[in-house]
Amino acid sequence: MAKRLGTVWSCWQDRAMGLNMVVGVLSDADDDYSGMLRTDFTAIGKLLERAGAPQWTEPDLVAAEDAEFEMWGYSGLHAIRRLAVHLAAGGCLPEPLHEAQRATDDPLLSEVYKALPGDPPGPFDHLIHHSDCEGYYVPVDFTHVIVAKTARGGYLGSSVRLLAETRRLAEALGLPQDLDPHSEEVFEAADAEEPAGEGWQRYGVESYVCLQLLQAAQLSIATGAAIAFT
Repeated sequence: MAKRLGTVWSCWQDRAMGLNMVVGVLSDADDDYSGMLRTDFTAIGKLLERAGAPQWTEPDLVAAEDAEFEMWGYSGLHAIRRLAVHLAAGGCLPEPLHEAQRATDDPLLSEVYKALPGDPPGPFDHLIHHSDCEGYYVPVDFTHVIVAKTARGGYLGSSVRLLAETRRLAEALGLPQDLDPHSEEVFEAADAEEPAGEGWQRYGVESYVCLQLLQAAQLSIATGAAIAFT
């Protein structure tokens, strides 16, 4: 788990080395990588069948249909998960992280990470219970996160559920529906050394990641392709 670093430069370093999401991962994969992906997708099909979920097949998208989404490093994913666990536990967002703080040091998030998804599932299980560096979300609606050794990263999530969960977070953050994650105002909020005083800008990194997750989940559902963590 990457550390949340204190300076703008360090934050950009973290992003450069960090996590991306790809929808349409087969579109430009070479033969070796394509073979690995298809093995993963075969395993996913078996897991979905075992779970009683609808079957799914990864489509062969043309290059114009695929997309890559940056996640502000590994730290960005943990930061938004921190918001989710606090919102689930207390109905409100925690105070923003400051320069010397890391999301993974949050006691509530740490406890949730130590546990498996519950039954009944929590309101943000598909966001929270997933590897931070590999694995997939598929555009199939199933309630419980699938936990299995044969799933890359140990977990298989639903991009349908991920979309619903990130929409709840977007509402809690007060994100405008038409806000572009690549706009100057979003980058300024995410790069700020100190959190803003009010609005979604108080959570600049989390807002950026939430917008990216929303777009990735929407594209996954629209195209029928998985979200792949790379």
